Amino acid sequence: MSRRNLSIALTGSGGSGVMTTGNMLLEAAAEAGWYGFMGRSAGPQIRGGEAAALIRVSSQPIESPDDNFDLVLAIDPGSMGRFVAEIPLRTDSLIISDSEGGRRSSSLPDTPAQLLDLPMKKLAKTVKGGRPNMIALGAIAKVIGLAEASIYSILENMLKSKGPDALKASWACVQAGFAAAQDLPTLKGPPITTGSSRERWSFTGNEAAGLGAVRGGIRFVAAYPITPATEVLEWLAGSLPKVGGVLVQAEDELASINQIIGASFGGKPALTATSGPGLALMTESIGLAVCSEVPVVVLDVMRCGPSTGIATKSEQSDLSIALNGLHGDAPHLVLAPTSVTDCVLTTQWAVHLAETLQTAAIVLSDQSLGQTRAIVNRPADIAFMAKRLVPEQFDEVYNRYAVGVTGVSPMSVPGQAGGQYTADGLEHTVAGAPSSLPGDHLAQLEKRERKITAFEYGQHWAELEGRGSTAVITWGSTTGPVREALMRLRETGEHVRLIAMRLLAPERPEEMAAALDGVEQLLVVEQSHSKQFYRYLRAAYDLPADTRVFNRPGPLPFRPYEIIEQLAEWSAQS
Repeated sequence: MSRRNLSIALTGSGGSGVMTTGNMLLEAAAEAGWYGFMGRSAGPQIRGGEAAALIRVSSQPIESPDDNFDLVLAIDPGSMGRFVAEIPLRTDSLIISDSEGGRRSSSLPDTPAQLLDLPMKKLAKTVKGGRPNMIALGAIAKVIGLAEASIYSILENMLKSKGPDALKASWACVQAGFAAAQDLPTLKGPPITTGSSRERWSFTGNEAAGLGAVRGGIRFVAAYPITPATEVLEWLAGSLPKVGGVLVQAEDELASINQIIGASFGGKPALTATSGPGLALMTESIGLAVCSEVPVVVLDVMRCGPSTGIATKSEQSDLSIALNGLHGDAPHLVLAPTSVTDCVLTTQWAVHLAETLQTAAIVLSDQSLGQTRAIVNRPADIAFMAKRLVPEQFDEVYNRYAVGVTGVSPMSVPGQAGGQYTADGLEHTVAGAPSSLPGDHLAQLEKRERKITAFEYGQHWAELEGRGSTAVITWGSTTGPVREALMRLRETGEHVRLIAMRLLAPERPEEMAAALDGVEQLLVVEQSHSKQFYRYLRAAYDLPADTRVFNRPGPLPFRPYEIIEQLAEWSAQS
């Protein structure tokens, strides 16, 4: 097989070390000069159960899973059955598994791939303290062309806290696995360019979002742990103190949102991170932030719903609640990153916008972005930094909610002489005094709407690529497979536009009209069962008459060939 990329899946039962092995393999790939990423798939259990590390490496930057997998290494053969729908294979794909005394054939699902045996458990027992996952790491390195010695520095770095005995045992297992794979078929992957001068970063989307928050000026975080957003908090817990910030683990989501409103009222840019169930609990207080014009950022790392749903799997089904879940007329910001790397820019921009416009910003990431670890080029330094409009001096009466041209009125910091005002959830006069007068209500409604609709968001509202009379519009984590599909089409001479929305609220009708100018066919791609993105587009924008939808719920990701097939089928019918 000669190609510029390889896709590898590792499966195992709980405690088998699948994720550890995957992370080591990804780091080794980075040392080889490759780009890549590793997605995670697991059941909803707290401990135990099966897990899969889904890896793709390439000589070029990548954001999407490939059409299928080249290699599966099943440390426990029975573990692969849970993930068979997530690991599409070809007839020339390889499955390496442990026969476990002849039980392999009955444990593995029906597959077109070639089945190969590697006695990982038996080999691990020959090493004191040996583990089958390290046998697997050595075998994979041999099969995909990574030098045996290149693994040692990875082991040394990642196992230094375990002590010399653990390193010695793991290295012996890697060597044993490498030797045992000598007779297995090899897969030709990207060319190795060790020592490349290009600077590469390794991070998850959750870590990238945390970095974007800090870069944007966030200095206070309150949150309650929830899958799959917890890693945002873990990263910020160690990083915020380095810039003078504070993280508080609240007792629940209600406390979290109210604590960040309080911190922001006190002058500190503030954020909380959660998932769908937590966002549902926070909606009343997000409305409080909108009404009182206190800037906050809520990062929602979406998962399959409704209710508890599938906590460890990805879906784009929180779009409707993010856009429309606040009661009353409560204009706010909704943004979504388009890739793991873009989690930095989008979160940083969200902080900037929330602070500038004095409102709530909801950032919609998801499990696919948040828990995927990627090897990428160093993200560009963006100039967005929180800058709140604070009054330098006060008239005799401080009108906190003065109705001006932009709708943004200076917000005092507690302790400023002459800057006292009331901030609560009651409708109010320009001075902040509670009011039930229709005129005050209308004036404040229009003020809050005007400040976010009249703002100039610039080119960051969407990623626009390509040309042609056909376009694909998408958002969030589905951008990766769509972008790769359209790149493949361009290589064959077929041109299709990409519109990947980053700013979902407020709507940008003029910008969208320009993006759709000349488009006769529009394909909407989204990962939700009820076509939430399509319904939003229909309500907010004028779409071409020939608009179709390609949607499905999580947890299955879209793959590039599926987008190409949809467009080809459409073209054949025209």
